[in-house]
Amino acid sequence: MSNVSADLVIVANRLPVDRVEQADGTPGWRTSPGGLVTAIEPVMRANDGTWIGWPGGTDAELEPFEADGMKLVPMTMTQAEVEGHYEGFSNGTLWPLYHDLVAKPEFHREWWDSYVSVNRRFAEKAAELAAEGATVWVHDYQMQLVPQMLRELRPDLRIGFYLHIPFPPAELFQQLPWRRQLLEGLLGADLVGFQLPGGAQNFVRLVRQRVGHKTHRDLVYLPDGRTVRAAAFPISIDAAGFESMARSEPVAARAEEIRTALGNPRKVFLGIDRLDYTKGIYARLRAFSELIADGHLDVEDAVFVQVAVPSREQVEQYRILRDEIDRLVGRINGDLGRIGRPAISYLHSSYPREEMAALYRAADVMVVTPYRDGMNLVAKEYVACRFEDTGALVLSEFAGAADELRQAWLVNPYDINGMKSALLDAYRADDRETRRRMKAMRKTVTQNDVAAWADSFMQELSAIPGSHGKAVRPAKRS
Repeated sequence: MSNVSADLVIVANRLPVDRVEQADGTPGWRTSPGGLVTAIEPVMRANDGTWIGWPGGTDAELEPFEADGMKLVPMTMTQAEVEGHYEGFSNGTLWPLYHDLVAKPEFHREWWDSYVSVNRRFAEKAAELAAEGATVWVHDYQMQLVPQMLRELRPDLRIGFYLHIPFPPAELFQQLPWRRQLLEGLLGADLVGFQLPGGAQNFVRLVRQRVGHKTHRDLVYLPDGRTVRAAAFPISIDAAGFESMARSEPVAARAEEIRTALGNPRKVFLGIDRLDYTKGIYARLRAFSELIADGHLDVEDAVFVQVAVPSREQVEQYRILRDEIDRLVGRINGDLGRIGRPAISYLHSSYPREEMAALYRAADVMVVTPYRDGMNLVAKEYVACRFEDTGALVLSEFAGAADELRQAWLVNPYDINGMKSALLDAYRADDRETRRRMKAMRKTVTQNDVAAWADSFMQELSAIPGSHGKAVRPAKRS
């Protein structure tokens, strides 16, 4: 792979694999959990693509390699870059800013400098590996400067960018000291994709106001003749793959084991999230505990299983959140649980997809209540696994998935009483009601799967015209 010349190059902050120790003690690689990998892996395989990303850690340079048939090019990061680019600007500045200031973003010039330098190295590597006229698909908030940098190095390329998290309204985005640089970075792409139409509209409005380019609906006309399109492409999952997994005998047997281990309660509530302050875990557990304290639910009849996948544990806010949830779960179980019957079964760990499918099959009520989420693929995974059209989904109206899964019990996660009502309604709903809702949601998820998402993005990218032919003034400096 030393002289790769790829027709499709994926650029993302992380590689789609994690380091593991194999049974014989030698190091190896395992496909990562998570939405981005699930979504892009089939596209990579279909197009014989090459993926550029960081494998985690601060090891010396690794050679390109293949894993599960995917060509992977690892990028190194120093400890200073991990702290400045990844933990700092990406997750201390952009993540809270793009998630409606659920936490307070910090603006540090040193973090920005690190973000610029890491983006430049990724752009240079993509320019080196891409074949003449190749397609480069850049992913997510950690790489927003790559499109413009890559465009300057390789104007022959067709460049797409996709943002997996929300894009904020102008009132929030304008707080960013480097707002113009980020907008210009994204304008290096031919197609800028968002989860929801509102994100695309926010972007075009900001480009018009802050950069001064001519826009019309979802198009931006640049002085160099290029047209940039901003549009919504709601991401999805491998629905058929999840359903097939859920139907398998080992997963069915594991689902029975889980219910038995929980004491065969009448209803199992389930939350599966990264341990992140945007996910609303604390509020949902509090709402559930109040239903027990109020006498609406009993620990003999209902249990809440909360899986919190470890995340960004070097970032101070995440360590604080973990401690808060640990204390809350301990307090709830101490006050409301009985011997062998905790109110909350709390698991701070990550699990393979088969175990997740078993949990989805075991759960009667799935609770997905983020304060803000780009999409939330867990909600769609649950729906895909409910092949008997059973089960209920309680879903935050601030998750991108709420636009498609309208038959869920939609809630405002900031409204604890409203959440309690929705949890209770989902608990009490009869079979006819849950089947009607689940059947409609399953149709949506099955028809709009990850393959359809990727196909629609790639088709749109290939259809962007070469030159708009309009006379437009140079952008104003703001």
